[in-house]
Amino acid sequence: MYNTGEEAQLFYKSQPGTIEYSVELLRNDQLMILPCDTIYGLSGKIGTTLELLRKIKHQVGQQQFNVLATLEQAQKLCEVPPALLGHWPCALTCILPNKDGSGSSAIRVPDDPFIQEILEALGTPIYSTAVNTDGFSITNVMDIIYMYKEKVHAIVIDPDRQRDTPSTMIDCTTVPYTLIRCGAYDASALLP
Repeated sequence: MYNTGEEAQLFYKSQPGTIEYSVELLRNDQLMILPCDTIYGLSGKIGTTLELLRKIKHQVGQQQFNVLATLEQAQKLCEVPPALLGHWPCALTCILPNKDGSGSSAIRVPDDPFIQEILEALGTPIYSTAVNTDGFSITNVMDIIYMYKEKVHAIVIDPDRQRDTPSTMIDCTTVPYTLIRCGAYDASALLP
């Protein structure tokens, strides 16, 4: 179990300094819970926090790690088909081939100014995986705090949150594209 040694700090999304503090934590390879344009996500900087995320998610029976990025970051990391440019940013996760030939990534350009500001200030994409456990959806922030308070350094709370639907996911490594999960975005224009 990954334990920070103390309970997570709680911040409100609209609180001054939350973006700067979130960027500082992520830059220092700390894990946090962030509200996004879909659901709350367990997040860490790409490339340096994957093993920590795996330890936490292994405990709750899930090990899928999406990548949140700006459009420019997504284009540096993956082969982004032109068809996606008219859709992103939105609640659409796409499995795309990595540019370095190392397989593929499930990547999303979120339609959320708060997350976009964090990504731009950080200068790198972040991993984000749902806070859900063993197939159960956790959307109540008090449940999220209880579940993760000793596993992450900070939890950012969005008191105006009205969303609890995951992103739509499609596999863009297949021809035609394949729908993996129905979610918050209507991707029918990209599907056969």
